[in-house]
Amino acid sequence: MTSKVHWIRSNGFLLGLGLVVVLAFLFPGPGARDGWMHAEVVNNFGIALILFLQGLSLAFEKVRSGAGNWRLHTIIQVFTFVVFPIIGMLMDAIIPRLWPAEPLALRQGILFLCVLPSTVSTSVVFTAVARGNTPGALFNAAFSNIIGVLLTPVLVQLLMQKTGSSAPFLPLLGKIVLLTLVPFAAGMLLRPVVKHWVDTHKAWTTRLSNAVILFIVYTAFCDSVTGQIWQRYGLGLTGVIFLIAAGLFAVISFLVLGTNRVLGLSREDAIASYFCSVKKTLAMGVPLAMLIFGENADVSLILLPIMFYHPMQLLVNGILANHWGRQAHGHSHTHG
Repeated sequence: MTSKVHWIRSNGFLLGLGLVVVLAFLFPGPGARDGWMHAEVVNNFGIALILFLQGLSLAFEKVRSGAGNWRLHTIIQVFTFVVFPIIGMLMDAIIPRLWPAEPLALRQGILFLCVLPSTVSTSVVFTAVARGNTPGALFNAAFSNIIGVLLTPVLVQLLMQKTGSSAPFLPLLGKIVLLTLVPFAAGMLLRPVVKHWVDTHKAWTTRLSNAVILFIVYTAFCDSVTGQIWQRYGLGLTGVIFLIAAGLFAVISFLVLGTNRVLGLSREDAIASYFCSVKKTLAMGVPLAMLIFGENADVSLILLPIMFYHPMQLLVNGILANHWGRQAHGHSHTHG
């Protein structure tokens, strides 16, 4: 019984994602536009809160210790913000030829997934479990998120011009700065004052962020249900998107592992490089999607690729982290 409870707690967020999607199909009215939940107001406040909590939780004093390894940083940031977008553009060119009926929103979702920053917490946790370069992983994951707040919208704008769906950029950038960069910076500035309290209550700040993300996902799917998007495209669509997300994850994984081998990275650096390079953040992806595509009724389709990619990266990377960690443990005992 205790193992079941532990499993539910460990996977609570992923189960919550599934639950809010089901709730949106059953009760779409409250979370849809003009519903009694006032989703657009709550979402804007929630986005600012998530970014404030991320800034508050970012252990900048630990980030500094991993700052000197420039070769590792270059590999990770090039994969995150150059290689991923190039693969996204290639997929954007190939997929419509293989699947002419593909909705435009899904092409946008794949491109959006490809320009997101890396995750912070899980990249660092997996690197630590696998006995890799944890300070290097922390520096890169944090750096990726800091520059991603501004770089992701710029890349989205450039890539969306290809699909003919770009919105006026300056008003959007102003809104993004106000709702993401300002609260993120405020959290970082406030951290030295409340560092001890935040670190001892880290689980609660994570739960609060996750609750806001679940609410945003719920409202996005409410809009898609009231807009009859799923009747238009059918549920077979989700299977195709799952396969595309799995293909993207496999391609980027092989590219990162191959690059690490060719460049002769140490075992610790190669582990940090892999976990930071292949991962994409749902925590920042959902709020940024709402800011960039919020007026788009198909925003739930845009979120679909990252919602499939997220559990996939956690499952595969969790298995790899434990495998590499056991290898390192066995190796240290052999030479001990």
